[in-house]
Amino acid sequence: MADELVVRPGVTISAEDLQWRFSRASGPGGQGVNTTDSRVQLSYDLRLLPEPYRNRARASLAGHTVDDVITVVASERRSQFQNRAAATSRLLDTLRAATAAPPPRRRRTRPTRSAVERRLTVKRQRSEVKRLRRPDPPGRD
Repeated sequence: MADELVVRPGVTISAEDLQWRFSRASGPGGQGVNTTDSRVQLSYDLRLLPEPYRNRARASLAGHTVDDVITVVASERRSQFQNRAAATSRLLDTLRAATAAPPPRRRRTRPTRSAVERRLTVKRQRSEVKRLRRPDPPGRD
């Protein structure tokens, strides 16, 4: 495994900052699943991120952290090695999405003349349909 994981240019995670836990996975597998610790939990403390990225990650992952520590789990593969790779990839994807810059704000634009005319035409047609569905008022024969 590499010594550093690149989250984005200028933001890396040192291998020493990652906390690994291994346990027995659930599900089918017979004797193998009962004896090997193939389930992987990978934790990373968001407080170790540089300042602007730390705040973005905290806001984005607020419901998924405990004391600013994000934990991902991988147990879908039979081998611990494959689950370690899956957990690492999952953590990087999560951190890349959480530290991304917010999208630019939408600029408000005026609707085009044809769009306004289309909307008003549809409103008139709908109004006419509803008017025709009304019962005739009493006394008009």
